[in-house]
Amino acid sequence: MRGTTVLPGAPCHIPRAGEPPLHRLELPLPGAAPFAAGTFDTIGPMSRAAFPHRHTFYEIVHVTEGAGAHVVDLARRRLRPPQLEVILPGRIHHWEDAAGLDGSVALFTEDFLLDHPGDRDVLRRLAELPPATLDAAADAGIARLMTDLAEEYRHGAPGFESVLRSLLHVLLVRAGRLAGPGAPATAPGRPAALAARFARLIAPTGAGPWSVRECAERLGVTTGYLTESVRAATGRTPGPLLREARVAEAQRLLARTDLSVHQVAVRTGFADPAYFCRFFRRETGSTPGDFRKHHDARARSIEVPDGPA
Repeated sequence: MRGTTVLPGAPCHIPRAGEPPLHRLELPLPGAAPFAAGTFDTIGPMSRAAFPHRHTFYEIVHVTEGAGAHVVDLARRRLRPPQLEVILPGRIHHWEDAAGLDGSVALFTEDFLLDHPGDRDVLRRLAELPPATLDAAADAGIARLMTDLAEEYRHGAPGFESVLRSLLHVLLVRAGRLAGPGAPATAPGRPAALAARFARLIAPTGAGPWSVRECAERLGVTTGYLTESVRAATGRTPGPLLREARVAEAQRLLARTDLSVHQVAVRTGFADPAYFCRFFRRETGSTPGDFRKHHDARARSIEVPDGPA
């Protein structure tokens, strides 16, 4: 995907005033596999970033040691190693009061999932769940896979990209098992594929599109066909899903940035700040100002209960 990767030493993408930094995946050479893996130390200090930021890539984090909390969007979760967590592109996250943080990470873009497109759904499901707390056997199994990914990436032997994709697929399948059964798979076919593309289009990225018509245009279909396809695959129409995505992005920006309410309105596709305020209150029951006061990242984040051990 264009703009998701850079060469080493390229400057960080400069966000618009008040927005969190947007980090892209560094590749050693042009055309290299959009993937990286290693420990927190080998990946570098940004893997422990204590300030809110976004990624253009997926991140799988296996935390083996450490105390503190991980904040993703509005959720603040205490670290309970060993644990496994997925961070989606566009989510705003940071490590809060982290001490002794250690483990390993795997970073990759959407392009890296072409061999196993169903893995996107697994990643989205895992990202919505609390981090999986691992027992000794599960921790050892995840550690072996993360080590294999890092070693294969580091050595770059012939065929390593195929091996990396296969190992990543195994990792996601096993992580999905640890998380328990998910929603039933959607029926195969063009409507399901289009619905999946729509879901990725409105996933958090820091920008629109913010209308069903614009989504349909970007996807190269009519609004009617998009509506019918999304309804067939999910049981819901695009409009409510798009409203939820706009509200979620507004909440991220209100809680994690210094943007004014007017600026947040513009960033989420509202030319009229007054209409944005009415929309936000109708959808959340709170005004943007009251929401910001309650969820200000400089005060404290929402403490999310831990998942089952």
